[in-house]
Amino acid sequence: MKKRYSSGLCILLIVSMTLLMLPMTGWAASDNNSKKMEAVTLNGTDFPDYDYSQANQLPLTGYFNYNFSISGIERTAKIYISEDAPIRSYFTVIAVPGGMDTEEFLDVTGWKEIADQKAEGLFILEPGADGWGTYSEEAAYISAALGFYSGNRYFSIYGEHYFVGYGDGAPALEAWAAANPLRVISQVYLDSEGLDEAYLTQFEEMEFGGINGGYNPILFPEDFDYIAVSEALLPTWYINPVKGQFDDSLDYWLNANDCDAVPEMDKVFGMVYPQSNDSESWMTSYSGPISKVAVLNKKVNVLKKSVTKDICDFMNFYTRYENVIAYGNQLVERADYKALGIEVKTMIVEGELREYMVYVPDSAKKMWGDKAPVVMVWPGNTQTDKVFLDATQWWKVAQEEGFVLAIICEQYVANSVTVSHKNSITFYEQLKEVLLDDYKVDPARIYSTGQSAGSMVSQSFAAVFPDFFAAVASTSGDARIGADGKITIDTVPYDVSTQMIPNYLIYGTGDLSFLKGHLWDELDNNLDAVAAHHLAVNDFSLDEHNYDSASISGWMDRFKTWTWSKEFSGEEVPIFQVTENIYRSHNCIHEEMPVLWDFLEHYSMTMDQDGNVVRFYSPSGFTVPNDQIQIYSSQE
Repeated sequence: MKKRYSSGLCILLIVSMTLLMLPMTGWAASDNNSKKMEAVTLNGTDFPDYDYSQANQLPLTGYFNYNFSISGIERTAKIYISEDAPIRSYFTVIAVPGGMDTEEFLDVTGWKEIADQKAEGLFILEPGADGWGTYSEEAAYISAALGFYSGNRYFSIYGEHYFVGYGDGAPALEAWAAANPLRVISQVYLDSEGLDEAYLTQFEEMEFGGINGGYNPILFPEDFDYIAVSEALLPTWYINPVKGQFDDSLDYWLNANDCDAVPEMDKVFGMVYPQSNDSESWMTSYSGPISKVAVLNKKVNVLKKSVTKDICDFMNFYTRYENVIAYGNQLVERADYKALGIEVKTMIVEGELREYMVYVPDSAKKMWGDKAPVVMVWPGNTQTDKVFLDATQWWKVAQEEGFVLAIICEQYVANSVTVSHKNSITFYEQLKEVLLDDYKVDPARIYSTGQSAGSMVSQSFAAVFPDFFAAVASTSGDARIGADGKITIDTVPYDVSTQMIPNYLIYGTGDLSFLKGHLWDELDNNLDAVAAHHLAVNDFSLDEHNYDSASISGWMDRFKTWTWSKEFSGEEVPIFQVTENIYRSHNCIHEEMPVLWDFLEHYSMTMDQDGNVVRFYSPSGFTVPNDQIQIYSSQE
């Protein structure tokens, strides 16, 4: 049962804090002599050309204006894109205060400076000629503006947003967030009166289902407890809210975030209501109770750069992924490249500049000395290395398990602001050489994973070039075996290998059409074809299992897993494994990455100069000396 909150206790604490704090100015803008930015109008402008001289960079950068016609009334929004912003960059959506010049606002608050420092973008919502209307009056404008921002060919976005609303512009932004919480990472509202109960209570009756466009539908059990829209976690901070008017909003977000009733005091954020330790939210099933609601009831100058920095510190702690299906949407910690020491590097691949990132956690040397294992990651279609780092939290698993993480970035394909896989074999060969030459890694323990199109790359390698890796484990994409029995990689058809490789695939019930169903239904699709290949090369039979023989695990028993094993030296060794995640759509979830590693970590492979392959299995994951046993030799 979810807690219900009354604002009475909250207001008492706010008043108590207010008595101890000296008021400061709120909207005063400082003088500045900097050159005023001038926006370039995007309406009617040609889409940017491809720029192959850069790796993973938005080709159009700078300051822009876009005009909308809302019921015959012209409205505007501004866009600022940092010079170094990558494809599918993070953006902060800002509703500027009424009565203030947008360019002055960006300069005084330091938002432009922060966007440049973080190599990100800003999408700025502006009031109409008569100022901001009520949130209901602004709904059409907010919808049109965010619709353009989310899908255009001038720039591309991460897919989840940070929201910041100032003054009378805040309620309109908050109203959209309440209706679309899966699409907002975190939110901050300054000098806001919030929303009223009449608007917010509607979301208690709305529930998230299992329909996601053209993907397979998720079919829930009859007694399934659906997530209400009002139960979607969304970290929220109110700075100097309008007392007596924001109470309904505060109560709503306290309940949505499963917050403790008694706040903790923080010198920056004010009263912080943390997510309860006993919260059973789907959205923190992996990360634990990390959400919070904060209230700073203090008359600060909300335009100060120090306040903007505090806003970013609050919001940017978080990220999330999957913006349609609530049961796959997870709130997690965002990677801090500098603190973690993540390297973003480039190399020339087939004459084109390509990006990749390498993360060597401190735990690598502690756990493995000079022989750390490696996980090569192939992101999904349109997902860059930077997107996939946060969309999967592979960095967190690397930190805990001590392996070196190498994430490939794709190349411009469909248009100049999106990417896909290209020249994957060459990229693999060159990246492997870099890893072996420049990092202290174990050449016998190089693994491959990926999602969607990246999983197709990994699974294609497993079927065609099994000697590339010690094992493969990936999500929501398989090798596409043609009618001629061949698999095409980088436009070249290859014969399928007869050699084995330990292999694992996770897919969702609501996944791609060619992954629909399961291995024992009457459908004959690619899921069956790829399984048939791996079963055949290992002398397994599909009849060794049936749908009901799955092992059940994971949050809310979401994972159904079938494992085909062989006995070697008295040890039962998993060779081929398939998991159906019954509560997710196509996008992988963070909870799956440790599951993939739990499979990968047990295998190693050596290959001599004549190409002879020998594979080993370690029950301990190579943490116990000399416990590995041979499970395969290409000469036998």
